Amino acid sequence: MTTGQARPAESGRLAAWLKSWEAYRDRRVLAVLLLGFASGLPILLVGSTLSAWLREAEVSRSGIGLFAYVFAPYTLKFAWAPLMDRLALPPFTSWLGRRRGWMLATQIGLLLAILGLAQTSPATGLAATAIMALLVAFFSASQDIVIDAYRVEILPEEKLGAGAGVVVLGYRVGMWVAGAGTLFAAEAAGWTMAYSMVAGFVLVGMATVLLIEEPAASRDALPSGLQRPKEWLRDAVIEPFADFFARHGVRVALVILAFISLYKASDVLLMLMTNPFYLDIGFSKGDIAEVSGTFGIFATIAGGLAGGMLVFRMGILPSLLVAGVLQAASNLMFAALAVIGPSKGFFYLTVMVENLTGGMGTSAFVAYLSSLCNLHYTAVQYALLTSFMQMLGKYVIVPMSGFYADWLGTWELFFVTSTLFSLPGLLLVLYLQRRLRIERAPAPPLGQRVAG
Repeated sequence: MTTGQARPAESGRLAAWLKSWEAYRDRRVLAVLLLGFASGLPILLVGSTLSAWLREAEVSRSGIGLFAYVFAPYTLKFAWAPLMDRLALPPFTSWLGRRRGWMLATQIGLLLAILGLAQTSPATGLAATAIMALLVAFFSASQDIVIDAYRVEILPEEKLGAGAGVVVLGYRVGMWVAGAGTLFAAEAAGWTMAYSMVAGFVLVGMATVLLIEEPAASRDALPSGLQRPKEWLRDAVIEPFADFFARHGVRVALVILAFISLYKASDVLLMLMTNPFYLDIGFSKGDIAEVSGTFGIFATIAGGLAGGMLVFRMGILPSLLVAGVLQAASNLMFAALAVIGPSKGFFYLTVMVENLTGGMGTSAFVAYLSSLCNLHYTAVQYALLTSFMQMLGKYVIVPMSGFYADWLGTWELFFVTSTLFSLPGLLLVLYLQRRLRIERAPAPPLGQRVAG
């Protein structure tokens, strides 16, 4: 009898999990997948791939860490997000609409900036490399403003988890092209040719913009005539910020902002240090491209899709807690690799664990950020949230990572202590969970309230 009752329950759970995969068949989710690729393509060109180029040019670890400041546009993009959210950009917005027009304009700038970066030489002109990397980051961050707004506006709430999953998928494929693809090409033809080849992949995003539809929520959002500066400032800048604090309350809103700044801290610390670490312990650029850049992408894709399903089944906050613990613990694999040395097998294992857990955490995190936005102010609010997500990391954690590694003296100690950077974010997840339970708890009957 017990066995007979268990089988239908198990079958029902299996059917529920299989049903969650149906969300990935939506055409809008496919559009988000391709835009995720466009968004993920530039980031490594000014991140870990650039750090490998810099290390090969004999730039010090502390100098590589300071290159984190080229990420400033990702942190400050909320400052110009209102302009991209509310202002027309003829002829692009008149031809394609508000979201698609701005997307295409930023992609043209991105293509030219990557080609410019390809022509620099860190060994002889480090300042020129930094300036062009900064331009790549600016156009990449600007593209992200519009893509993030488009994704939130085009998907219904029940498909935000699926959207987050395919964003990770597309994003990581784009990162593979800019990471492993660039390293393979650099090994064969040099850095200038490698960066020039990757620039051509920006055309994928441009083609996607021409094929997708403008979201209904943004078709009528541009003002029909010129607004007075005071009205524009109120509508485009003040109201999106005020709405966020009004909906959540000042105290909870500040906790949310602190949480999104700290959740990925243990991962962010490793951002510019992993490729120099691999090179230091004896792996070649080809090894890194094969294991971290190629195999790691598939592991991250699997983790991202699993994270989307985890959100669908468990909810966003519980998924953030589970994934947060796993992604922090995965840093210990790097410490073990530092002790073992250049073992290809353990390199594969390390990358598998790191990228599976990182993909899960990213999916849950993206779904959480999307859930916080008001559809009337998606571009500004999502830019605000992602800017806070990166502010502490890009301005403090990443720039000091090289100095921190030098101060500790060993890679083993660096990776072991990096796990501790996750604790503040995990404690804030617990706080937000408790707060949500209190808000959703039913009020006691009137008689009990009076008696109390």
